[in-house]
Amino acid sequence: MSGSGRAPAGRAPIDLPALAVVVDGMLAARSASGPLLVGLAGEPGAGKSTAAAELADRLPAARVLPMDGFHLPQAELVRLGRRDRMGAPDTFDVEAFVALLERLRDLHNSGATVHAPGFDRRVEEPVPGALALTPELRCIVVEGNYLLLDSGGWQRVAPLLDLTVGVVLDEAMRHERLIARHVAFGKTPEAARAWALGPDQANAELIAPTLARADVLVQAQ
Repeated sequence: MSGSGRAPAGRAPIDLPALAVVVDGMLAARSASGPLLVGLAGEPGAGKSTAAAELADRLPAARVLPMDGFHLPQAELVRLGRRDRMGAPDTFDVEAFVALLERLRDLHNSGATVHAPGFDRRVEEPVPGALALTPELRCIVVEGNYLLLDSGGWQRVAPLLDLTVGVVLDEAMRHERLIARHVAFGKTPEAARAWALGPDQANAELIAPTLARADVLVQAQ
């Protein structure tokens, strides 16, 4: 599968309520010292953020952690010559992301709130310390493009997650939503389409094959 927006061959996606039942069962059986870490991966525009928020709303003491907060700052991307590829795997601080996940696995024992960066789409910059992840959290829903990538340092992510989920969506709808999102955050329709079918699509073609590694697939709505 390459940028198809379809589930990997032989894999039938479930819906979000069914996923919530699976995660709730894992929480009920859990005896570990940290929160359950559930990772939602998918192509740009597949609906990861919406699915993660809805899943967290269905679970007790859950919070969403977006991978987008680990984008490198714009000035650093310019310095590295990667600004025109923003969103590619090497435009994130994967080391900081992995370090945060390692801290979260021991969140209950530490007794200390962990602060994580958010992301402001209006200016396309990370926002340091925007999210407070507190020790009483039972589940953290991590969402991002490259949670299942097996290179560039990203291969260290999936082993830190208790459940990995691939979010799939029809390709035409994914493109439509992605273009609309870019327009909503300031791009002209022409620029939005060019970015969605250029850099975003290049990233989608990297991500799509990784979804076969997910423990479960969920159909975005």
